[in-house]
Amino acid sequence: MNGQELCKRLLTMAIVLLGVSLLTYGLIFITPGDPARTILTQQMGGQIPSQEAVEQFRAENGLDDPFLVQYARWMGDVLQGDLGQSYYSDRSVSEMIIQRLPNTIALAVASMFVALVIAIPAGIASARNPGSQADYAAQIGSLIGVSMPNFWLGYLLIIVCSLRLNLFPVAGAAGLEHLILPSLTLGSGMAAVIARLVRTAMLDVLDDAYIQAARSKGLRERIIVYKHALRNALVPVVTIIGLQLSYVLNGAVVIEVVFQRPGLGTLLVDAIFARDYPVVQGVTLLIGAIFVVMNFAVDLTYSRLDPRIDIGGDLT
Repeated sequence: MNGQELCKRLLTMAIVLLGVSLLTYGLIFITPGDPARTILTQQMGGQIPSQEAVEQFRAENGLDDPFLVQYARWMGDVLQGDLGQSYYSDRSVSEMIIQRLPNTIALAVASMFVALVIAIPAGIASARNPGSQADYAAQIGSLIGVSMPNFWLGYLLIIVCSLRLNLFPVAGAAGLEHLILPSLTLGSGMAAVIARLVRTAMLDVLDDAYIQAARSKGLRERIIVYKHALRNALVPVVTIIGLQLSYVLNGAVVIEVVFQRPGLGTLLVDAIFARDYPVVQGVTLLIGAIFVVMNFAVDLTYSRLDPRIDIGGDLT
């Protein structure tokens, strides 16, 4: 990728993030309800705040200004690295995100690890023996994994593994044992999607002429599959893995709530219910930035797996 292409991609990423921030800010702005009155009521333990207190809160936080003025002020602060202060806890939004981010990253990495460990061997075994019992078992397992809602599987694992068998804790994020059930819940759905794609990609590659030529030369099947076929089959798989990372972030919101895991998902949900708009805007902008960066990383991975593909995704 030359300098001109890099500048073009960075400009595109900046425009996308600007659009995400503007859309998020606009949706929050038109949301019914008065955040000043809601937050003051929560801070006063359910008592109705006075009109003077509500007006003072609005003036201090600029909530009486027009939409574009509020958005321009917020974006100006963001460009200087300041995501603002939480209305509810009076803490820095950046500080709250930094505190919760490691738990969400750990969940995302563990879930993707679970998905790949299950999906790639299952997809390869299914493609090497199409029509066999192993193939049917893998396809049925994939269908169940795709069809099963995450929250339902999460509650099922809690009932069986935590409440009945007492193998793992129900909630929290204090150690590795708290990560097993959430990562299994989130990773199983991704494994089902990736396994089906690995199977399809491997079936296509194994029928190619260069694979038949390798077999005619007497190469061992294991070398043909894992050294020659799998590398080419991974190109479309990388695409779906990149897309699945967005699924991880979306799914983490539900999974973190189910397992009461303190991460970005629970932070976002709590902020929405508390009308803590700076936190909602900060977390949403961060998730949008992660999406954009991951898509860029997927494009770069294409060219590493297949040198014929340029950064734009075209075959050269």
